[in-house]
Amino acid sequence: FFQGHADYLRAAREACALPVLRKDFMIDPWQVAEARAIGADAILIIVAALEDAQMAEIEAAAIERGMDVLVEVHNEAELDRAAQLSSRLIGVNNRDLKRFVTDIAVTERLAPLAPDGTLLVSESGINSHADLERLSQCGVRCFLVGESLMRQDDVDAATRALLGT
Repeated sequence: FFQGHADYLRAAREACALPVLRKDFMIDPWQVAEARAIGADAILIIVAALEDAQMAEIEAAAIERGMDVLVEVHNEAELDRAAQLSSRLIGVNNRDLKRFVTDIAVTERLAPLAPDGTLLVSESGINSHADLERLSQCGVRCFLVGESLMRQDDVDAATRALLGT
């Protein structure tokens, strides 16, 4: 769905020592084993796509393999469901999955509701250094940026501009 390929993840693993996230729709624990086998350090659980029992099973498979889990939410109800898992790495996706529009106010609204000890990641709709500064005001220090960088001809320059350096 995200136009990814196992070879891209392998290449990322070989290119750097940083943790590598398999950003995919995880619907079965076997995908976790596959993700680990191709070099992922972490997986994504999209709360909107799974029942609670499925989330718990997939999370357990990741923990068993020593992997981190980024639990993605879009609203308060999903945040409540995510809080039932043991992972405290929670991503707030600012993209409305029905209309595909983004609004970083979603993170601003959900950040104060996150469980204590949560490492919050703001995802999607981050296009400028001003967006990073705005999100920092509500305590967010981690960001998942994809589309706004991938559409650039010079990704290095776009990254520096995003970071304000």
